[in-house]
Amino acid sequence: MYIDDPMRFRKAALAGALEHMCQSLELTATQLDEAKTHYDAVAEWLAAAADPALRSLSIYLQGSTALGTTVKPLGGNEHDVDLVAHMARVEHRGPAEIKRVIGDRLKEHARYGAMLVEKQRCWRLPYANRFHLDITPSVLNPACRQGGELVPDKRLRCWKESNPKGYKALFGRRAAIVPTMRLAKSAFDSTTARADVEPYPDTPRFKGLLRRIVQIAKRHRDVHFAERYPERAPISVLITTLASQSYERCATQMVFDSELDLLLTVIRHMPDFIERRIEGGHLRWFVWNETTHGENFAERWNDDPQLANAFFLWHGKLVSDLETLERVEGLDRLGKSLQDSFGGAPATRAIDAITQEVSAARTRNRLYVAPRVGLVAAAGAAAIAGAAPVRGNTFFGAEPA
Repeated sequence: MYIDDPMRFRKAALAGALEHMCQSLELTATQLDEAKTHYDAVAEWLAAAADPALRSLSIYLQGSTALGTTVKPLGGNEHDVDLVAHMARVEHRGPAEIKRVIGDRLKEHARYGAMLVEKQRCWRLPYANRFHLDITPSVLNPACRQGGELVPDKRLRCWKESNPKGYKALFGRRAAIVPTMRLAKSAFDSTTARADVEPYPDTPRFKGLLRRIVQIAKRHRDVHFAERYPERAPISVLITTLASQSYERCATQMVFDSELDLLLTVIRHMPDFIERRIEGGHLRWFVWNETTHGENFAERWNDDPQLANAFFLWHGKLVSDLETLERVEGLDRLGKSLQDSFGGAPATRAIDAITQEVSAARTRNRLYVAPRVGLVAAAGAAAIAGAAPVRGNTFFGAEPA
């Protein structure tokens, strides 16, 4: 018997290509080791301070490094590593003083003092076009029942709500959700099935679906805004929050034919979780941090409406580009589409992976061509209606005798 939906093989191949692309976007082991070395050194220096507030210091990662959603920056831009320097005992010190304590300690170090840059809510240590450490001071937020924290805001001279640990825990719980996939009509669902037909592959192509969805969205954002108002690009935590909320709803309430269908559905529904209000005759936007009260990741949209417009234009382009991937035919066109959406190097990695799979299948005489699909090198390809084997060839293109 035959599998009556050959496009599922095509989608599986595309999911595999996107997985290889995501692997190429992750930081290398060398980059991670270097960042960890500096992270440990800074943590040790801060914790060894004489100030009692720093002796009770707890330092940990937040952001994409902590969540596992890092994406290599375009060009020569530095990747960022975000640290929280949490003070358990602050003796009623205000936000400006708490931030100053961290800064003063860093200035006592010859190297750190020379490179230190003050940002609105953190101190930055840039490491020569490789990466930078952002160190955000925090204290306990007694009003948050979820263990939230408060971070200083230089511009507003006040505390702002945050909860990095709670956010990471919630993201991890959502990432652990396994979506429901429809079972393919297997070649083994009948006693008369041919013995040479392998079952439809049900091994997940993506390694961590939610994390890959976030990486794909972030990389597309980087490419999209690289030459058009980069200052309007949506911040990573906003994208991550919307993707994780959409993923939870889609993965728990829907059934999918493929991981590519899941990816598209999750991204399509991201805007569903943006709250809109009319206040004082003005449209205001909210993307809440669910793990604490009062942190709005779309806060800047309410000061600059162009940021909201830029988000929706980008989001529409992201959906359109992913839908195009489903329809494009031929490796050349697929490579061009991937390059336009995600950049040259990741596209090359994805196409190389497909090419290697096709070459290996040809060598094993397990390469087929199927109507509406094209070349198929997946297990079970022989079960596609109308699939015909592709004869092997030598390096020079001649068919074997």
